[in-house]
Amino acid sequence: MIPIVSIVGRSDSGKTTLMEKLIPELVKRGYRVATIKHDVHGFDIDHEGKDSWRHKKAGASISIISSPWKVGLVEDVDRDHELSEIRKRYVRNVDLVLSEGYKGNNHPKIEVFRSATNHELLCSQTDDLLAIASDRSFNLGVPCVDINDAAALAEIIIQRFPKPSP
Repeated sequence: MIPIVSIVGRSDSGKTTLMEKLIPELVKRGYRVATIKHDVHGFDIDHEGKDSWRHKKAGASISIISSPWKVGLVEDVDRDHELSEIRKRYVRNVDLVLSEGYKGNNHPKIEVFRSATNHELLCSQTDDLLAIASDRSFNLGVPCVDINDAAALAEIIIQRFPKPSP
């Protein structure tokens, strides 16, 4: 089964920025990475008036747009899906999934914490916390890594989830 590591933290803590740094570190080490972003507010990737938008508006349950370089899929769903469900249904041909958000899931997590937010940590060791990426130190029995040190975080992930042999 393809492992999932969730990057979690409060709003504006730097989760996306960390993902942008972490992905190339893992790719550089030979990992093929998929990402899943959770958006509790909903989202649109189709734009009004475009052909694929018109297909959905006409009643298509699934609309797929394809080019020589990428494929995009928009599917109507009746509920918020768990990470494992999304992985099973859509993810293949990768070594690792990084998710952003999904703080309530049961997969290993890296919490992004900025001291300027004046909040408590979201996770504890019982949340399968792999590490904390922060601008301050914590003593929770898990590695606390500088928020900008994506290489160190990549090594923590690789130690937990070594790349399968071909």
